[in-house]
Amino acid sequence: MSPSVPLQEMIRAIRSARTQCEERGVIQRECAAIRAQFRQNDNGSRSHNLAKLLYVHMLGYPAHFGQMECVRMIASPRYSEKRVGYLGAMMLLDEKQDASLLITNSIKNDLSHSNQYIQSLALCTLACMGSAEMCRDLAPEIDRLLRSANSYIKKKAALCAVHIVRKVQDLGELFVSAARSLLSEKNHGVLHGAVVLITELCERNPETLERFRKTVPDLVQIMKGLVISGYSPDHDVAGVSDPFLQVRILRLLRVLGRNNETASDAMNDLLAQVATNTDSTKTVGNAVLYETVLTVLDIKSESGLRVLAVNILGRFLLNNDRNIRYIAMTSLQKIVVTDHNAVQRHRGTIVDCLKDQDASVKRRALELSLALVSASNIRSMMKELLVFLSSCPLELKAQAASGIFIAAERYAPSQRWHIDTILHVLTTAGGDVRDETVPNLIQLITNTSELHCYTVHKLYRALLEDISQQSLVQVACWCIGEYGDLLLRGECQETEPVQVTEDDVLDALETVLQSHMSSPATRGFALTATMKLSTRISDNVDRIRSIVSIYGSCIDLELQQRAVEYNALFKKYDHMRAAVLERMPVIQRNSSGQNSEDEELVLAQQPVCDLLDLLSGPQEPLQPSLAPAQPISTTTALMLDRFYIWTQKGFILEHNLDSGLLATLTASNSSDSDISSFTLQAAVPKVRLSVFVSELEQIMRNIKDGSIGVDGLSLNLFLILKYEITGINREGASTPNSLFLSFFKSGHDVLHLRSFIF
Repeated sequence: MSPSVPLQEMIRAIRSARTQCEERGVIQRECAAIRAQFRQNDNGSRSHNLAKLLYVHMLGYPAHFGQMECVRMIASPRYSEKRVGYLGAMMLLDEKQDASLLITNSIKNDLSHSNQYIQSLALCTLACMGSAEMCRDLAPEIDRLLRSANSYIKKKAALCAVHIVRKVQDLGELFVSAARSLLSEKNHGVLHGAVVLITELCERNPETLERFRKTVPDLVQIMKGLVISGYSPDHDVAGVSDPFLQVRILRLLRVLGRNNETASDAMNDLLAQVATNTDSTKTVGNAVLYETVLTVLDIKSESGLRVLAVNILGRFLLNNDRNIRYIAMTSLQKIVVTDHNAVQRHRGTIVDCLKDQDASVKRRALELSLALVSASNIRSMMKELLVFLSSCPLELKAQAASGIFIAAERYAPSQRWHIDTILHVLTTAGGDVRDETVPNLIQLITNTSELHCYTVHKLYRALLEDISQQSLVQVACWCIGEYGDLLLRGECQETEPVQVTEDDVLDALETVLQSHMSSPATRGFALTATMKLSTRISDNVDRIRSIVSIYGSCIDLELQQRAVEYNALFKKYDHMRAAVLERMPVIQRNSSGQNSEDEELVLAQQPVCDLLDLLSGPQEPLQPSLAPAQPISTTTALMLDRFYIWTQKGFILEHNLDSGLLATLTASNSSDSDISSFTLQAAVPKVRLSVFVSELEQIMRNIKDGSIGVDGLSLNLFLILKYEITGINREGASTPNSLFLSFFKSGHDVLHLRSFIF
């Protein structure tokens, strides 16, 4: 290719290349020719070569060797070369490169040039790539040009001043007076630049904001002139007079009226006029209306005006353009908390958007629909949300399920409705729910004693139909284990009873245990449920013992540990099995509210009277601290295992075992705050305490005499913890069946103390 080929010929050659390798060859040859001519200082083809180099840069190839040529061409007295030089500087230079400092003096000289087009080139370049140092040096020149009589230069200077204010905020004060005077201009370009500059100044300086609030009447008059003006061919866009300037003025009014009643009152009439007179059938009209809505919602506007703004967003929801529907729902999402009733009027349209094919619109519609759920519409809204859940994309199932759970918990009209709704979600999207769903549903079922029979029948049917939804299977297994006797009776008033035999129930649980779809956690639920049924049925205890013994050698350690402990209950502690496997008591939610930042290993919140009930003792308050029990005298060596019972933001409660077989609870505080009013209570049920003490004494005597070994012995321990930190009362408790202190022998005369969740 000849070095002197025109730009058009080079573009044609590059586009005709059949492969990328051929394209690179063309560009490399042309760049080599351009370098050679740069070295020869060929003044006749400088602009021609730089133009070709800029096209190469646009294609993504390196063109940094043309930076110095840009500097030389900017200093040229010829306009044609200056134009290409400034264009090259804006594309090839930035404030991080040293070469940009070399053009500062040239820009300053051109800002004082007699030719307005050369002044315009300098202003555009400074606004595009001016560094902080260049802005400080040239700011006085920009302020001078803002006061010139040439409208063409003033609008360019205003936009250049915006860049300077963004780069060096301290220079904003220099342009305040000039910006204020530009609002009296008739030229729309100058007005547009002035409004943008004033907006930037007000957002960056509160003092400047207060000064420009006095200009609200002037801005209102300018805006009114645009709204009521007739057809103007120079500024009309699809029947709207200069929508770009209208949008900018509305944004500035939003900044000036925010948190200021006086300024807001001055613009209320104008906003109502714009909202009612702007044509909403064209895209430009919708743009002006959208900015009007944002301004109304952001200032201290009248209630009627806010309702009008919400109605405009409601009309946007009916628009065929998905972008307009999306921004409408985004805006409604922000105001649904403050103007809930106004948004409720458009609930039907919002729910219809759940059927939209666009994923982004669906997500926004889901968020807004969940926000609109209330106690008065919970049933109708939940029907729509459950229908959406059954057909929504996979990426939205988790969000939809979580939102339904929260809404059902907050506004459930009845406990049965609440349980039915959650079970419906688990059946539809059980694999996409959060981890806390299972314990929350178990707590709900436990606390609703009158629905135990109904729930266990419904979950049993669901288990037979589908075992792929792990969360549903876990809850079903837990419920069958707890209330299997109600299932076997076949009596249920709330639903059609099912005649179920003991073998049918055990077959269902064995199917879960053997299924490849069951996770280790699900198998743990199924094994525990099978074990609990041993106290609720009478004819298949041997089968249960056989099932449990199989998993004593399971590869999963958690499942193996459960099976070994359950086998021990069948053998040496069969007399304790009924008490250990009794139904779970009612679990009460922590009244202070749990949140994700509190790392609390706590299962329930129980008042002191419940602890006294557990002990079957008198209704008298316990002392803040309990005297330590006397250790049992023994020469047996002890391995001390330490476990955390409670941990929260630096506060730790742990227990260990000393050489005297004395269980010790230790509290420590590693946070910066002091803890006061600390109270700890510990107890066990009286019905189990006497059995435990007698057996433990016998075991210790046997160990000391060396006459008999010990496989294991467990005791339920119930704790209540209270303390105050940074003025906030903290309180928590374990449930009677949640914390076990398990003593067992390992090796030669060695005892361990450990805790585990049952």
